Amino acid sequence: MADSGPKEVAVIGNTELTSAELDNNIKNTMVEIEKGTSLLRKLEISVAEAEKRTGKNTVNMQEIYTVYLIETRPVDALTEGITPDSLWRRYSEFELLRNYLLVTYPFVVVAPLPEKRAEIVWHKLSADNMDPDFVERRRVGLENFLHRVASHPVLCNDNIFNIFLTEADSRLKAVNAAFRVKNPDGRFTELKHYSDELQTVLSQLLRVRARVADRLYGVYKVHGNYGRVFSEWSAIEKEMGDGLQSAGHHMDAYAASVDDILEEEEHYADQLKEYLFYTDALRAVCRKHELTQFELEMVALDLACKKQQKEELVTGTVRTFSLKGMTSKLFGQETAEQREAKLQVLEQQLKEGEEAVKEKNTESDEFVKTAWVDIERFKDQKDRDLKEALISYAVMQISMCKKGIQVWTNAKECFNKM
Repeated sequence: MADSGPKEVAVIGNTELTSAELDNNIKNTMVEIEKGTSLLRKLEISVAEAEKRTGKNTVNMQEIYTVYLIETRPVDALTEGITPDSLWRRYSEFELLRNYLLVTYPFVVVAPLPEKRAEIVWHKLSADNMDPDFVERRRVGLENFLHRVASHPVLCNDNIFNIFLTEADSRLKAVNAAFRVKNPDGRFTELKHYSDELQTVLSQLLRVRARVADRLYGVYKVHGNYGRVFSEWSAIEKEMGDGLQSAGHHMDAYAASVDDILEEEEHYADQLKEYLFYTDALRAVCRKHELTQFELEMVALDLACKKQQKEELVTGTVRTFSLKGMTSKLFGQETAEQREAKLQVLEQQLKEGEEAVKEKNTESDEFVKTAWVDIERFKDQKDRDLKEALISYAVMQISMCKKGIQVWTNAKECFNKM
């Protein structure tokens, strides 16, 4: 979206944040982190249900969409100023909220949203956005997003976020910027490369998992053929009939168990997808740092140009080819009064330029300080969550293999009894 201007970054209802208020958010970040406050300590937040609706879009065409019910209630019934509330939100409104948080808190690694469309799934799962299973997984993901924001030491205190939870009429505007940096910070460059590599690794892992799930589904369902064959065989045997029929039942149960297994697997896949989308949040922090660095470089370059102009005026020499140098050669040098007037203007501009450089340096240092605090927090969270998810996935795989061993052990006992 186009930049909405420096003085109107975000609007909800009649509430407006000016650039000064946004700056104040950043300056108070460290104070909020030290407080360690969490909205979840005093407010229960849930995305209770999803509902399909029909309506007209911006081009007056009929469309079907899904809305999600956000419910909030105080943890303690005696908490003052908080009353139970509920409202419906579309997925696009969650996107607008996250874009606002990215713009207002560029030093924060903002939690990602669940996928908008079904991607990287095994073929038995529907890719339809209206599929009940997909909508349910997205409902859980949206609730997780709200919990992540509400538990963040800085984001949980944001006024716009609190309004998002309680006021139905809302409107958010996103801000975008494009720039080039000559001297990027190596740490943020490395972080950007890491986020790219993490995205690649997690995408590959999810694709491998989806292929394995497809093949696993086929293997399990093929075992149902064992059950059918054993049952048909038992019909023509007298002594072996009971054992064959029992073994067939075990095979049928084994084949049917794959649906529950893959449903559980999908839960772990969603955890990996969350961090796949977190990589976008990391890159957003890096982009904001690049913007801050770019602005610093621009004011520093402007200051250097002003200093060169002053030196040329004082010495009467021009270092580089310019229209001014050609004019001096054609029409003669400026008078002493003209040079003095220009020197006074340049002196004032130099003072302003030095102040601007100092201000941008302070802003850049503050951004790096606050951003790195949150990046370290994110790294700890990522390591903890991914470790837990991978261990749980391994435990599930071990349990699945044990079930397979148990099925064939039971079948062996059936064969022994024939």
